[in-house]
Amino acid sequence: MYVAVKGGEAAIAATHDLLAHVRRGNPDVAELEVAQLREQMKLAIARVMNEGSLFDEELAALALKQSQGDAVEAAFLMRAYRTTLPRFGSSLPIDTTLMAIQRRISAAFKDLPGGQVLGPTYDYTHRLFDFSLMSDAEPPVVPQASAGLDSHMPRVPDILGDEGLIEVEAPPAGDPAPTDITRDPAQFPAARDMRLQMLSRGDEGFLLGLAYSVQRGFGGNHPFAGEIRMGEVPVSFCPEELGFEIDLGDILVTECQMINQFVGSSEVPPQFTRGYGFSFGHSERKAMSMAIVDRALKARDFGEAASYPAQQEEFVLYHCDTIEASGFVEHLKLPHYVDFQGELELLRKIRKEQEERRLAVTKEAEGALS
Repeated sequence: MYVAVKGGEAAIAATHDLLAHVRRGNPDVAELEVAQLREQMKLAIARVMNEGSLFDEELAALALKQSQGDAVEAAFLMRAYRTTLPRFGSSLPIDTTLMAIQRRISAAFKDLPGGQVLGPTYDYTHRLFDFSLMSDAEPPVVPQASAGLDSHMPRVPDILGDEGLIEVEAPPAGDPAPTDITRDPAQFPAARDMRLQMLSRGDEGFLLGLAYSVQRGFGGNHPFAGEIRMGEVPVSFCPEELGFEIDLGDILVTECQMINQFVGSSEVPPQFTRGYGFSFGHSERKAMSMAIVDRALKARDFGEAASYPAQQEEFVLYHCDTIEASGFVEHLKLPHYVDFQGELELLRKIRKEQEERRLAVTKEAEGALS
């Protein structure tokens, strides 16, 4: 049972002032600007947008500044703000084949149509401190080498699909509108559209741990990174009153398609299967983890036994939500005085009864000896 905290308004107000002071830090050091965070902390911005379920780099940067860099708190701010926004409708499906690619790699094919595009990545850097970043010197300007890239690079799973070597993914019969998890509660067993939505805004660390568990020995096989691509894609909207599409602009996204083995069944020949990951911004680790877990959650679709944690969809989907998990853990900081006093009295009563029984047994044993 929770109890209200009375008489704490002044203390709470003082806490707000102290928080603002701590957040600002040493006033002799220049204050971080939102624009600086937006431009120089893009990977953190991407995580906040994903888990906050809202694409807005400016607000994500503000959330990071306000939360002192706490990505979970920043995502909470984004999620709370999102609930206040009016909803005009749903955008049209994004076509990632139209992506203006900045990075595109495949661990399955070396020589793939369009080539490998390494792009900006830490994959090939040494994990050593770069102390030059502590100076104010400006780094050299590197021109964007976008010329010469094929604007329509085929996706690797589509290449395998042309040979019939990978599972075919098609919309359900009638192509119904996907479930909206912001309006409809989760139901189990969950359809794949609901699973993907919940994974897309799930906690990156939690999904990473589950993906690791699949690879480490709790999974059925070793996945291959069929393709990881990052770049800008156009977003369109078709208002009912107009009846034609409007280009809303481009957003930066990351897409990952994992390829897994499948031995087949009496109805399905041996083939590769897919795991899909999609995230806002440059967030490969999130997209890869999502793709691995997505494939694990497709176990029942292939008649596989759901025998390890990443295959338990209720466990995965309920507990991957950053905000839900944070709320349940942090609510323990709220006053539980009545609950604890009840537990304390119960413990004292049990110990008293045990002591009385011990004394009674001891006295009975002494009487028998005499």
